[in-house]
Amino acid sequence: MSAPSLSKVDTFNALAISRLAHDLKGQGRSVIHMEFGQPSTGAPRGAIERAHRVLDADPMGYWESTALKVRLARHYLDSYGVTVEPEQFILTCGASPALTLILSATFCAGDRIALARPGYVAYRNTLRALHLTPVEIPCGAESRFQLTAASLAALDPAPQGVIVASPANPTGTIIVPSELEAIARVCRERNTTIISDEIYHGLSYVGPARSMLEFEPNARIVNSFSKYFSMVGWRLGWLLVPKEHLPRARAFMSNLFLTAPSLSQHAGLVALDCREELEGHVATYTRNRELLLEALPKLGLTQIAPPDGAFYIYANIAHLTDSSLDLCQSLLRDTGVATAPGIDFDPVDGHHYLRMSFAVSTAEVQEAIARMTPWFAARQSNAE
Repeated sequence: MSAPSLSKVDTFNALAISRLAHDLKGQGRSVIHMEFGQPSTGAPRGAIERAHRVLDADPMGYWESTALKVRLARHYLDSYGVTVEPEQFILTCGASPALTLILSATFCAGDRIALARPGYVAYRNTLRALHLTPVEIPCGAESRFQLTAASLAALDPAPQGVIVASPANPTGTIIVPSELEAIARVCRERNTTIISDEIYHGLSYVGPARSMLEFEPNARIVNSFSKYFSMVGWRLGWLLVPKEHLPRARAFMSNLFLTAPSLSQHAGLVALDCREELEGHVATYTRNRELLLEALPKLGLTQIAPPDGAFYIYANIAHLTDSSLDLCQSLLRDTGVATAPGIDFDPVDGHHYLRMSFAVSTAEVQEAIARMTPWFAARQSNAE
């Protein structure tokens, strides 16, 4: 009898780009970090002040904040008009553990989970690591790089689950409400469980993103304080689970991850009410997006996914290269601008795309454009 094979988990190439960027920075080079999807700003001031007070007064320990869960329940009522009970929230060490938790607690080895291609690199690799089967649906410009109800209905047999992301990584595209409703309907009819990654909610340039919970009350919702709330390093997220599935999900949480960091929970509760400061970040991203959308076509990057939300530009570079990784490495070495290769997000067509994050300062975006303009002009001339 042959031994079982290990799951195949691909390299996250953006990490290699980042290592090169830091090596160059260590050599005295000026580097603009646009390779990762993380805000360059820190946590809201009020959250940091609360953390200082807690450090002085609270020994902390394994704990789940009831006050934070109550506040999150009010957030869903205020933002989406959806009533959920505080007990339905499981506080996690960020969105990645929340995704691992719900996949582990919901599906069996070998189950088929549908997802969009291109999509966040960790979806595919987390599914493989858990011995689940990714069913990647190619999504191009005709569907705005997003899943559709029709593409899910066409899968035969029906998948046991689907991961939906709106706004999406790497494209920033948002699924319109009518399509979310249609996706929910198809999944109900085919007994497909919806995992909705809503980590980029709050970061939208075309109107508020809608929660899948508005259309499917049994959807499992993953979210985090990392993006809109600018608290990447605090490692705080949440999973929203239907009541009947809570005991199993909590059993997995307590055994795999114990609890979210106590200090982060105190800070997160305050961060939920720091909207004025956080909306200032969104105003910066809005300006950065405008600058890039104006500049990139002049660089020859004319085929761009519609960045409705999040803080990414996903651009076609097929006219310049057959290797997005090579191009990103050359761009970084020559200009100091770090970007992410599309192969992380799409192993089939991603060698023709790159992703750049505009969650940096406006001054950095302007400087990146100034550096990239002559570089892309030279590449374009060589390609002609």
